[in-house]
Amino acid sequence: MTLLAWVALRGGPWRQLGGDGPTLILMMRRTIALVVAAAALAAGFATAASATSVCTGTCFAAPAGSGPLLVFTGHGWGHGVGMSQYGAYGYAQHGWTAQQILSHYYPGTAVGKAPVSRVRVLLADKKKALTLSSDVPFSVRDGLGKTHTLDAGAVTFGPTLMLTVDGQATPQPLTAPLTFRAGVGAPLTLKLPYRGQIQVDVVDGKLRAINIVGLEQYLYGVVPAEMPPNWSSEALKAQAVAARSYAMATRQVGAPYDVFSDTRSQMYLGLSHEDPASNAAVDATKGQVLMFGGKIATTYFSSTSGGVTESAADWVGTAVPYLVSVPDPFDTISPFHDWGPVPVTGKTIVSALKLQGPITDVKTTLNGTGRVTTIDLFTQTFDSPVAGTKLRDALGLRSTWFDVGLLSLAPPTPSTPVVYGSSVSLSGFVRGLTGVSFEQRPSAAPWQTVAPVVPAADGSLRLTATPTIATDYRLATPTDAAGAVHIKVMPLVQITAVTADQVQGTELPLLPDAPVQVQLQNPDLTWTLTAEGTVGADGTFAVPATLPTGSIYRVVVTPGRGYAPATTTPLTVVG
Repeated sequence: MTLLAWVALRGGPWRQLGGDGPTLILMMRRTIALVVAAAALAAGFATAASATSVCTGTCFAAPAGSGPLLVFTGHGWGHGVGMSQYGAYGYAQHGWTAQQILSHYYPGTAVGKAPVSRVRVLLADKKKALTLSSDVPFSVRDGLGKTHTLDAGAVTFGPTLMLTVDGQATPQPLTAPLTFRAGVGAPLTLKLPYRGQIQVDVVDGKLRAINIVGLEQYLYGVVPAEMPPNWSSEALKAQAVAARSYAMATRQVGAPYDVFSDTRSQMYLGLSHEDPASNAAVDATKGQVLMFGGKIATTYFSSTSGGVTESAADWVGTAVPYLVSVPDPFDTISPFHDWGPVPVTGKTIVSALKLQGPITDVKTTLNGTGRVTTIDLFTQTFDSPVAGTKLRDALGLRSTWFDVGLLSLAPPTPSTPVVYGSSVSLSGFVRGLTGVSFEQRPSAAPWQTVAPVVPAADGSLRLTATPTIATDYRLATPTDAAGAVHIKVMPLVQITAVTADQVQGTELPLLPDAPVQVQLQNPDLTWTLTAEGTVGADGTFAVPATLPTGSIYRVVVTPGRGYAPATTTPLTVVG
């Protein structure tokens, strides 16, 4: 159903992680995009080397080649429909009663009486084996109506239902379904201890276990799993009524069980997670459910609304009179009222949603409460509209109320090494983010800020860089950085003279001892090494070589040290 985490651990009192039952809606605001003019960055990159990178410390740096970076920030945790649990806690702290809290989140409802006194909770399904245990002797009634005794301890069995019963030495086959009953003074345990009985049946060759328990005792195991039991008593009472109403409104009357024990219904963690304070809240509201129009209200709830609840009309497209959007001012006490940034690479989104082609831009459509109904993910060739709920689930975001920013920097095409002293043009895109900087990381150096990205209308970028050595470039905010673009640099090599026995030239930057080769072209257009030398301390070279008149030659310098090999344009020897 609802249910969001109070802390990051599942399995302890008020610690479970949770999700939503029905689908969710997304929200994203579009803001002014950013642009940087080429002229603003065309000069002086080397002089920026002393600047400190804006994206340091805990900065998320997307891997190179991972596509554009989408940065999500948002509000709330859960679908936001009905009662916000943190909001209810806030109202209770401000003196509201449980009834006032419930009337606010479910307007028009009235308190009624639960129609049943026990529920059937699915604990396990499609299992090859189950282990039940008790600290005292217990019993099992088989499908023929016969009751058998079981010794204290654990009993493990499979779909054949072979159990050692009635003090016998060997296991006996029993007839399904089996109903296990606790002994005096100790509960039955199936991973967790539970009140009531546990019924086991065989379905399609696998085992299914159902806890048959009193409605109020079921809520003993639900309320502290859904709300911290040390919260205000009025908030706990509101949670008890909402949980009881939801269980009754959604129970599967014609099915073998009424509710699930997890977030498909609501969390139910059994006897070991009970707490005196939450038990007292259940007892104080015994049998109470919320009614509307003669029916039990489906009282959705979630951890945190983000400041305003969602309406059923905007959530699933069907209006429900008591599930309307209401203000939630005290939801601000939630640690999940605001969240993010959450960086997600374009490659991750493409993989999660099985899209074709890299993402180039995003666009959102909002519903009446400001949340997103659909998000359009654009590629170079097509638009992929995706339901906001689908994206939220695929990426594991806390809620569907969020903004998204986009950072993208593309390598030049074709991506060839830059000649030392020349410039390279990079294209990029920034949307919905502020404080963006253009950064560089020369070979073996830390990241450095080159210049801030200046806002402009369309979000496109054209950046000019003049790297002096192999350099990575990226766009970054103080917390996140898009994948870097790697620009290789090769030396500037020039032939200054060719004599009958020597090839002379220069190489920049000064890379003394860099290997120099003189190569001759073969008739099949391949190249053969004909002479070798090195660059001198002054950046010149003179390689002894005999070059026949009419031959085609070139010079290749392979310096390493952060530089790509450089090759001169082929020349013909003139007599």
